Amino acid sequence: MTTSSERFSGLVIDDRSSIHDAMKAIDQNMREVVLVRDADACMVGLITDGDIRRGLLRGLTLESPASEVMTRVFVSVTGEVDRAAVLDLMKARSIRHVPVLDAEGRLVAIHFLRDLIGMTLKPNAAVIMAGGKGTRLRPYTNNLPKPMVPVAGRPILERIILHLVGHGVCRIFLAVNFMAETIEQYFGDGAAFGCEISYLREDRPLGTGGPLSLLPPTLQDPLLVLNGDQITNIDVSALLDSHAASGCAATMSVGPYQVTIPYGTVTERGGRLIAVEEKPTMDYLVNRGLYVLDPSIIAMIPRNEDYPITQLFESLLEAGSPVNVCYSEDSWIDVGRPEDLRLARGG
Repeated sequence: MTTSSERFSGLVIDDRSSIHDAMKAIDQNMREVVLVRDADACMVGLITDGDIRRGLLRGLTLESPASEVMTRVFVSVTGEVDRAAVLDLMKARSIRHVPVLDAEGRLVAIHFLRDLIGMTLKPNAAVIMAGGKGTRLRPYTNNLPKPMVPVAGRPILERIILHLVGHGVCRIFLAVNFMAETIEQYFGDGAAFGCEISYLREDRPLGTGGPLSLLPPTLQDPLLVLNGDQITNIDVSALLDSHAASGCAATMSVGPYQVTIPYGTVTERGGRLIAVEEKPTMDYLVNRGLYVLDPSIIAMIPRNEDYPITQLFESLLEAGSPVNVCYSEDSWIDVGRPEDLRLARGG
């Protein structure tokens, strides 16, 4: 993300500039875009090299006002929007640059697609478990695998992939089984999503851990593992950093979860009432279904067998191997039931 005011000088022209001025700015900044500001330094338009070409083809000249080719309604965000959400937006709109504007419309920063993908590239691969049938989500999953159920117009799995790419995790394995062809046709090799996608094809359901036995033996860096039915904003970079700092072979992402008992709870002793608490709320730490595993422990998983990933953690604990826990309060919804899906969709 470009934020330096000095760098803005090559990315912004004023609204009195000509098309020639816009072309010169784009040529010099090598970003294929320039923003247009008014006398109050508010951004009033955006010009790409494609806008200029189309303007010249319709008869404009290099001396014509740049305002005649600029896009007046363009995509922008505020400074509170994180980079994963920006990357999601870029994918949705097929754009490569998103300005960050303040409340007055002045330029604060600019996100560029190649920076979001390239500047934080990590060596870690990720495995997304996407083979489940989603029987609890019927009828939504009558004709779709659960990870392909849309939320706000986009499959859950696509949101997960873009979130990973936004954190520089660009080598992704999808474990597929039920309606695998639907997933493979949609994502292909991942090039359209800024990543490289390979497929772990289950001949039969292998649970939440079994597909890891199908991974190539060449992986050397800690591996991210997550479920394909999550809507999450968990900081993947922080999770990987926590794992690296812990020195443990495995890390589990955990977060707070509250359960409200819909009745008054009673405390009694010897048949006498001691206290009544109306609808108490209990606080728990829950497993959020995101893990980091050292490649060395993948061999503990039996090949091509149904195997829950929690069994791997239990085996590590039984062997006396420490397991790291990474706490996060970032948003997270496990879309396993219709009511969870309604919540994810804002209903």
